[in-house]
Parts: sequence; C-alpha cells; structure tokens
Amino acid sequence: MTRTTLTAAATITLSLATLAGCAGSNHHAYSGENTPASHKQAPSDEGYVDSDGAPAAPPQPGAYGGGGESRASADAMDSEGEAPPSGRPGLGTQWGEARSSRTRSASFFRANRTSPFSVAKLFYNDAQGVRAMSQNGFINYRPGSAAVGSALSVSLHDSTGAALRGARTGGRVYVIGEAGERYSIRIKNHTGHRFEAVATVDGLDVIDGEDGSVTKRGYVVGPWATVDIDGFRTSEDTVAAFRFGSVRGSYAAKKGKGRNVGVIGIAFFNERGTVWSGAEIRKRHTADPFPGKKFAEPPPAW
Repeated sequence: MTRTTLTAAATITLSLATLAGCAGSNHHAYSGENTPASHKQAPSDEGYVDSDGAPAAPPQPGAYGGGGESRASADAMDSEGEAPPSGRPGLGTQWGEARSSRTRSASFFRANRTSPFSVAKLFYNDAQGVRAMSQNGFINYRPGSAAVGSALSVSLHDSTGAALRGARTGGRVYVIGEAGERYSIRIKNHTGHRFEAVATVDGLDVIDGEDGSVTKRGYVVGPWATVDIDGFRTSEDTVAAFRFGSVRGSYAAKKGKGRNVGVIGIAFFNERGTVWSGAEIRKRHTADPFPGKKFAEPPPAW
C-alpha cells in the first residue's frame, strides 16, 4: 500500500508504498493537505508490514551521545574497525525540529515490487570533506544533483529553497552543506508518468528510521511534479526535519548505525504500464543528437 501527499505549489502526488505480495500489487497511499510551508509526503499503514510498520523514533536517552551509554560501548558500535562517531570529521544528518506534514490516501501499482529501475545517490559533506572525497575535484556553484535519464532528478535544498552547490567527479555527485543548516531532498519528475521513490538518509529509511531497503514504502511522485522530503516521518501529520550536524550527533550514529553517514539514496520504481525501463534509460543516455555523420561528396560528372 502507498500513501501520497500534495504540495503547496501544485497538486502533486507522492506515495509511500508498502509491498503487498506480488509484483505490481496495489499500494494504498497517503496524500497531504496543501500547506504553505513545504512539499509534503507520507507513509502507508496497510499492506505487508514488518519492522518498517512504525514511523521513525527520536534518539533515545542511552544512545551514543545521549548520556546513558559508556564511551567504550559506543565505540564498539562501528564495524570494520572504523573510528567511533566522536572521532569522525564532516557532516551527518541530525534529528531536527517537528514540521507539519498532513496526509491522505491514494493508490499505486508497482511494475516490479523489489527491483527499482534506477537508483540515484548523493554524497554530502562540508566543503573540506567534499574536497577530500572528490580528491580536490572542481567544486562549482551549480546545484549538486543526480539525474535519472531525462525522467527524474534529485537535489538538496536549504531552508530557503535554494539548491546546495556541489561537485561531480569520478561518477559521483557531492553536495556541500553546513552544520546547523536545515535541508530537504527535492525530487523532480520531468515526465507525464507517476513514479515511486524509496528514500534513505545515512542508510536509514526516511519513513521508519530503520535500515533502508527497496522493499519498504516510498513516495509516489506525480506527473510533472516537484516533491520535497523534509525529514524523518514521525506520524501521519509530522516529520523531524533534516539538519546537518556532526557525525556523532547524527540520528544514525545515535542509533548505533553510523557506518553509512554521508549518503542519500533514492530508489525509483515505475508504475505498471509505464515504459521507463532500464533499457529505455540507457537508450536515452546514448541518444545521438547528430546521427547524420556524412561527408561531402564530389559533384556529379558532367
């Protein structure tokens, strides 16, 4: 089942899908009321429900940085021999203030319930961190955005709606943020089709706050729509804003899941009957704007 929302700017459909059995199953979706603050999104409460059946929960006392757990225990949370969260530089995403996001229901049919046709990634950090990650690649003042062919694009925006600048190098997109800054994930649909977008921040699903998975609910983005995801969903009416902060203070690190801090992922599913397959995306990527590669021929003989 999926849920959808409407935005203040237009009648835009977002849906959060839970998977219900087979490919192409119906997902019940929420859709939100028009409110002036931001684009809205919402989760589903029907269909197959497992650990993602509840909204995200705030960091609890006793989590790392919360005052109830020893430093030694917290240090042991990070796998692969990495430095503990307190020793990691750069930015993470913190659990921010509550923001209004009312919802209502709609429907969506996935063409394939477990296989997205494309996955977009955005890596974020402060300016120094982006320089290090991009190996001092060129940083420009244009938006750091990821495109899915000509169909969809994903970018990060600050509290004023301005796109955050970034760098593109080595096949990756890096976005620059600042500690304390509130941001949103903006998804633009450049087609007349609906898509479902399953979103994660720092490896955590933006709906339930647990480990991200493409089998979880997503947002249905309506035709020609622009949708902002403003935070971790806490109820049918509110989200906890995304705010850049220290790795130690991030929502993921406080849950003992700081390994994937610094990446935002969007898995896209097409609706049953649409043509946006991986093959179609590849065909558009390799489209030749000047296919007539002819050379001059000699004039005909008199």
